[in-house]
Amino acid sequence: MPFKRRPSDTRPVTVIAPGHGRRAILRTAIRATLGVVLAFAGAGLAACGESGSSGTEAPASVSGAGCAPVAGEKLVVLDDDKKLQLADNIIPAVNTKIADPALIAALDKVSDALTPEKLIALNKAVDVDRKTSKVAAEDFAKTANLTTGIEKGKGGAIKIGAADFSESATLGALYELVLDAAGYDASVQTIGKREVYYGQLTKGDIQVVPEYAATLTEFINQSVNGKDAKALASGDVDATVTALKDLGGKQGLSFGKASKATDGNAFAVTSEFASKYGVKTLSDFATKCSGQATVLGGPAECPQRPFCQPGLEKTYGIQFGKVLSLDAGGPQSKDALKKGTASLALVFSSDGSLG
Repeated sequence: MPFKRRPSDTRPVTVIAPGHGRRAILRTAIRATLGVVLAFAGAGLAACGESGSSGTEAPASVSGAGCAPVAGEKLVVLDDDKKLQLADNIIPAVNTKIADPALIAALDKVSDALTPEKLIALNKAVDVDRKTSKVAAEDFAKTANLTTGIEKGKGGAIKIGAADFSESATLGALYELVLDAAGYDASVQTIGKREVYYGQLTKGDIQVVPEYAATLTEFINQSVNGKDAKALASGDVDATVTALKDLGGKQGLSFGKASKATDGNAFAVTSEFASKYGVKTLSDFATKCSGQATVLGGPAECPQRPFCQPGLEKTYGIQFGKVLSLDAGGPQSKDALKKGTASLALVFSSDGSLG
């Protein structure tokens, strides 16, 4: 499975500071079903050598010198230029019965305003700076002139469903602001896991939910076509959204624009490492750093997951001399980069502690 929502964008290198990724880990549980469909054929893709010390895996044979870790205080997310990760761009899902053009246009204002960097800043405001989602959304809306020039819609009560983690609550608060500005009486209701709230959304008990393109695509795909259905989500956001609209439209759902902002797996190095070895993308890393000295940090399941070690090996051709068993984008992984024990480590793209 993907560790997180995993979703790939093509933003330039971003300098970020290490921190704790609790919100990202919560997202992992919500997406637990995706990996069944998207796993690579053949378990051998994740083959490892003999176990090393301190929770490491040491491949039996690795060619190339590689790039040893370089300690530092700031992290740089490398561009996933070959789109290993899924296009989990944020997208508003709307019950079709209330999806008039003015309502969709208001929600699209949020999508247009969200970039990867701005989503990180919003999450930082809540998760690190301890603002409420409502206050963070209001501050963002004011700075971005989010409610300016919004066309009035049909009006009426709109229930927005926000899942029980801070990013979703903040997105729900942004949706509430723009829908109120469009003349609706919007309110945010906390919802549970997708298996529960999806039925509420299609029935119209809630009318709007901030969603994630690839994850929702595969959720509907598996629900309609079975657990073994061919995956329709990919790293291509346009193709993924096209598939989502086709699947969702048959279930009574409409969608606004997908934002540039995503919430998913990413891989980081320290800024000092990036400077020393001249890497900005994962392709750069593959060209310059594949080899014996290179250390990958990630969760215990990284050697088996198609979006972690096997994906880096298959998509980019990167070989690692050692793989550290750490956490899923949390403090252990970030500390391993900071302290110079990992060359490259899994992080989560919208984690507020990275801002």
